[in-house]
Amino acid sequence: MHCELLVPALFAADASEELPAIERLLARARASSSERSDLQGWLHRAFDLGEGPHPAGALTVLGSGGEPGAACWTRADPVHMQVLRDRVILVPGQALGVTAEEAAALCESLNRHFAGTLALSAFDPLRWCARLAEDATFEADCPLDAAGRDVGLALAAGHGVPDRLLNEAQMLLHDHPVNEAREARGAPPINSVWLWGAGRLPSAAASRWRSVSADEPVALGLARLARVQPRRLPDSAAAWLEQAPEEGRHLVVLDSLRAPLALGDAEGYRAARAALERGWFAPLLSALRAGRIGMLSIHVPDGPECMAYETIRGDLRKFWRRPRRLHEYA
Repeated sequence: MHCELLVPALFAADASEELPAIERLLARARASSSERSDLQGWLHRAFDLGEGPHPAGALTVLGSGGEPGAACWTRADPVHMQVLRDRVILVPGQALGVTAEEAAALCESLNRHFAGTLALSAFDPLRWCARLAEDATFEADCPLDAAGRDVGLALAAGHGVPDRLLNEAQMLLHDHPVNEAREARGAPPINSVWLWGAGRLPSAAASRWRSVSADEPVALGLARLARVQPRRLPDSAAAWLEQAPEEGRHLVVLDSLRAPLALGDAEGYRAARAALERGWFAPLLSALRAGRIGMLSIHVPDGPECMAYETIRGDLRKFWRRPRRLHEYA
């Protein structure tokens, strides 16, 4: 069995704690590189979606158990726009503590206002999708990748986001009872939605994996589109190994590091990376030593380059390849 881990944000320059399992795996691996990418770009290329826009909205619907059909969908994630003197900064939903009840109430109000233009669905508190009445493409980063940046810089030139739609949404959200209650308790309001990843569901996707395990709904949607087994990410490698078949290649998306890194939460980032070491890297290193898995690959798309590290059992005997701290890879 070949296990492939996709671990964005693994190489943070400011975190230098010892993580012996992942350090050993990287040191003993055969490394290859390609052009740097974010998580969504890596998934787009890995599933061979071609040169068109990345339809994250439609894929999120599919990966969340919905049926996007032939409609045009976009992600419309809840965010806070922080107005400064000379710019507007994007604060993603991961920093806002959005509840399921708040998401449902805000989406209901937006749907009433925009009836016939778009229809919002909150598949979870942080991942909203909108079905559009007309085809559109929005050239924008996802909110986590745009966190802390000037909103204008997070949108590509000619991004295509209709200003009227955003302005009306922001006006409605400004006076919404949900946001009045949030501000009363000192929480930042959810004062906008962030549109990105618009498009129709592709007709097909290619996959080299037999299963995809992830919490990221775009990855699960791609698995469904490619007709491979989608699985919700279990708590640990031990649980994953219990359900994984013996043969074939399997992708596991470990995406717990991007949010604390994007939000500048150094303690949260260190805790999340230590949890990956305990729950995933150390057990998979043991499984590789024992022959339970035949090959382990680790993909880090958003370092200085997009890196892939491939290790088989025999590589673990290359003691002369000394482990390095992860921050050195940044």
